[in-house]
Amino acid sequence: MSENRIDTQRPDAPFFSAYGTYSVGVKTLTLIHKHQIDLRHINGSKANTNDCPRYDRPLVTEVWYPALANSHGEKGLNVVISDGKTRVILKGRAIRDASPIASGQSYPLVIISHGYPGNRFLMSHLAENLASKGYVVIALDHTDSTYADAAGLASTLYNRRFDQLFAINEAQRFNTLKNQFLYGLVDTSQTGIIGYSMGAYGAVVTAGGGLTQSSVDSPWVNPSGLIEAHKSGSKSHLNLIDNRVKTVIAIAPWGMNHGFWDKQGLETITIPMLFVAGSGDDISGYENGTRAIWQAASNTDRSLLTFDDAGHNAAAPYPAPTEARAFDKDIGFAPYEHYADALWNTSKMNNVLQHFASVWMAKHLKSDKSMAPYLNLLPVGNDGVWSKGGDESPKVDHTYWWGFKQFSAKGLRFETLSRKKQKNN
Repeated sequence: MSENRIDTQRPDAPFFSAYGTYSVGVKTLTLIHKHQIDLRHINGSKANTNDCPRYDRPLVTEVWYPALANSHGEKGLNVVISDGKTRVILKGRAIRDASPIASGQSYPLVIISHGYPGNRFLMSHLAENLASKGYVVIALDHTDSTYADAAGLASTLYNRRFDQLFAINEAQRFNTLKNQFLYGLVDTSQTGIIGYSMGAYGAVVTAGGGLTQSSVDSPWVNPSGLIEAHKSGSKSHLNLIDNRVKTVIAIAPWGMNHGFWDKQGLETITIPMLFVAGSGDDISGYENGTRAIWQAASNTDRSLLTFDDAGHNAAAPYPAPTEARAFDKDIGFAPYEHYADALWNTSKMNNVLQHFASVWMAKHLKSDKSMAPYLNLLPVGNDGVWSKGGDESPKVDHTYWWGFKQFSAKGLRFETLSRKKQKNN
């Protein structure tokens, strides 16, 4: 019987996709964000935040963390796949409810935010990989956005930023409570956010990307008016920019191709960002979507990793479980299509993302200067020259991507833009 592995390391995997030296624990928590706007029970087509119904918003989360060495226990993740009903077991390396490492140090925080619909396990391959390298990783089930409870887009568009910031606040609170397993373990002053699709939309907003007026009035938002809280230049948007968030990785962010940002709104972003996309993305768009955001966020240093000809599923989802291959008459397609790409092997893309996410977070959350050569790359992977000696040491004319094996950067691009120079600098 085949296993649904999320920890596959292919022979051609780049260097930093390999797991780190820490054992990894995983634990499920339910966070309660009290007194939040209840979008499902708003009457009318326009909403005012002052008189909206309220509820205590549940956010089921999965937490991956450095654990005691040689921990033993259950390693399976019990997951609902994209049809919203089929349960499968994903096999990785994280040990359920393992005791946290007693190192006396705290570790940077990474928040992972799934797409619409999705769930907290969609990027579990990346979560446990990062935890093995000394991060605390929190992945959220965004209420109203999961396979089991997907509601209209209004809740997703409004709540993503608030959910992400609330998770940081809760991690900071747990870090101070002696009865919590995260006590003394997490350093929220060094936080990164990784979002995919709608999760990346939220991450761009959290990073400082203010929305346009046309997005506030968009038919995508019903009831209208609420996401004015994230409008470019508004006090509510600017007041929620959080200096604990030091960097963002945005994978196929939704919204630019529907007019949710413009140049002015994206200029508010000042933290470094890594964008990831397939050039054939027909959901979030590429030239008019992810690439356009990357180009317009001119007040920060940012990079763009492109999988040539890949679609919207590039890099983020774990490999499709065996149980997802059968056609489902209720949804009209095989759930497999939610995870896979028509051209690229999923494990290959996962390994590439693990590599770049590890390098990016080490540079920006751990100030690791040794990561610089792994980001100073020729824009087109296949343009590099492979020139190494018998001992595998690079020769002077070796220009192939650092950390990549010969031929393995084919079909990849990595482009970097620097923050624009201000007149008063």
